[in-house]
Amino acid sequence: MSRLERITTDPEVCHGQPTVRGLRYPVEMLLELLASGMTTDQILADYADLEADDVYAALEYGALTAGARQVIPLRAG
Repeated sequence: MSRLERITTDPEVCHGQPTVRGLRYPVEMLLELLASGMTTDQILADYADLEADDVYAALEYGALTAGARQVIPLRAG
């Protein structure tokens, strides 16, 4: 089941970045929160107007767009 219909773009909202349901929550921000270690429940507690499906839609969008680019890891040291 795809949740991508929850991801929208509008030049008037967040400079056209992909957001969740037209709200001012960019997909990138949600992915950064998850990457920092926050759980879905913690995100939902901090952002009351978001729903669990919004977070899952951001993950789905991130997974799809990750395949569109080549990622080259940087070497340490």
